[in-house]
Formats: sequence, structure tokens, C-alpha cells
Amino acid sequence: MKRTDYISWDEYFMGVALLTAQRSKDNTSQVGACIVSRENKILSMGYNGMPTGCFDDDMPWEREGEPLKTKYMYVCHAELNAILNHASGTGSLKGARIYTTLFPCNECAKALIQSGISQVIYYEDKYADSDSVIASKRMFDMVGIRYTPYKRTGRGVELAL
Repeated sequence: MKRTDYISWDEYFMGVALLTAQRSKDNTSQVGACIVSRENKILSMGYNGMPTGCFDDDMPWEREGEPLKTKYMYVCHAELNAILNHASGTGSLKGARIYTTLFPCNECAKALIQSGISQVIYYEDKYADSDSVIASKRMFDMVGIRYTPYKRTGRGVELAL
């Protein structure tokens, strides 16, 4: 008889996004994303971090202060990194879905729209009242991108490294 307690596709892909987020060096927000095909194949992953070639130790990680001395002018978000990481791969993202640990900002929403992503499954929406997320949802609604919260199952996975 086959096993019946295996994890669902949603649990699997959100688990990959959560694990990918742990690669982030951001001391306040670790965000991960996993892009998946219609056939449930992982196409790409990304996490929030500095652009390739920008030495992390030389970059600001502060949240507040003069704009050029905060992380916001420099950090690439997880969703954008996942799209860009796929750019070196083959095939289109048209019709794919993205699992992300944080609801996408308006800049990432534009990139998701342009790349052909059709669905966003998100773990948290802690900035739901921000102009950025409101704009994201407005754009997603306009183009028919579905966005749904991840349904937590309470199941845990432990990594023994």
C-alpha cells in the first residue's frame, strides 16, 4: 500500500520558497520565491539580496536613514531574482505560478506580469495596507493574475544539517 501522508504540491513549493529565503543575508526580512510550471516542475528560485558582484559586506542593510544609506535602493527582491535566474534557463514563464513568502511589491508585480506568471501564492501579506501592495493587487486584478494566500496545514519539516 502506498504512503498517504506525503506533502501536497503547495506544501512542497512553499517549503522550497521558505528554504530559499534562508539564503538571504538581510537581517530583518528573508524572502524566498519559487516559480513552477503548469506541470509542477520548478523553473526557478530566488531570494532577496544584493545584485551579483556587489559585495554584501560593502552594502547597506539598514531599514531607515538617508535613502542611499538604506538597503532599499540596492536589494533585488526574491520574485525579481527568480525571474532573472530563469532568464538563463530555457522556455517561457507564461502560465507559470509563483510561490512567494511575502506578497509582491508593485515593482515585482510589474515584472511578474511582464514575464507571463498567471498565479501568485503567498505566505504572508504583512504590508497589505501599503500603497505598494495595493498597487500590486490593482495591477493583478486588471490583467487577471490570481493571487491566493497559502493554506497552512500546520505540518512541519525539520532539516538536520
